[in-house]
Amino acid sequence: MNTNYYSNPTYPNVGVSGLQTTAMGTVASMPSMNTNNSSNNNLATMQANNNMLELEQSYVENILRLNRGKLATFYLSYPDSVEWRDKTYKGIIETAGRDHIIISDPQNGKWYLLLMIYLNYVEFDEKINYSPEYYPQN
Repeated sequence: MNTNYYSNPTYPNVGVSGLQTTAMGTVASMPSMNTNNSSNNNLATMQANNNMLELEQSYVENILRLNRGKLATFYLSYPDSVEWRDKTYKGIIETAGRDHIIISDPQNGKWYLLLMIYLNYVEFDEKINYSPEYYPQN
């Protein structure tokens, strides 16, 4: 496995517990984060302290769930593999989770569990279902 692609970052003044320490060795408070999920977890609103702006985000997993049953082409890259550098899968979207996609190929009857970490993009031959509640309010 080539470790040059994914090196672990190091952060100064952060102990094993993940709490930030000061020069005097005392623990500094970490910013608090509040996550609110609404409408079947399709919309996530994150607020941090210091009155930062609210962020609304849509996720690939939710968009794929809205398009269950549709035929799509998935383009994945495996950076540590010589023989599977770039691979394409075509199939019907069965379900999608936070870190995976399950598709079935109607041509050969196979089912595939694809990991989101390797996903580059998805191509559809028809209009994509996309909920308006994913759009940020300006």
